[in-house]
Amino acid sequence: MHTAEFAKLLGMIMKDYQTHMEEELAPALTTSQLTVLEVLEREGKLKPSELIPFLSTTPAAVTMLLDRMERGELIRRDRDEGDRRIVWVSITEKGKREAERGVQVREAYLGGVLDRISTHNQQLLVYLLGKISGK
Repeated sequence: MHTAEFAKLLGMIMKDYQTHMEEELAPALTTSQLTVLEVLEREGKLKPSELIPFLSTTPAAVTMLLDRMERGELIRRDRDEGDRRIVWVSITEKGKREAERGVQVREAYLGGVLDRISTHNQQLLVYLLGKISGK
């Protein structure tokens, strides 16, 4: 088994990715905020609770994250007209611009990482990661 070596390399890759993304996205965005913006672009308006599976966090943490994003004018929260207990979260124009910038930052970083290996090995890596992730 190669579990120890795999764990070490995976940890290094994840740390490098997270550090790079946080530095490049700052000060306007975090990786969690980018995730929210991408989900909202893809899904449209959502309830805050519907964001929890994408963030793997608690409802309280999602609320705090959305508070910061609303102050930064990345998202908007609106009460449902039919049921005032329901809050809908949607992306703003500024949020769309920041999401596009964030995706460009991520693609540039990952493109540079993948350029270290051949196209064939890139395809193989993606295939193997898909097998490991169960996708």
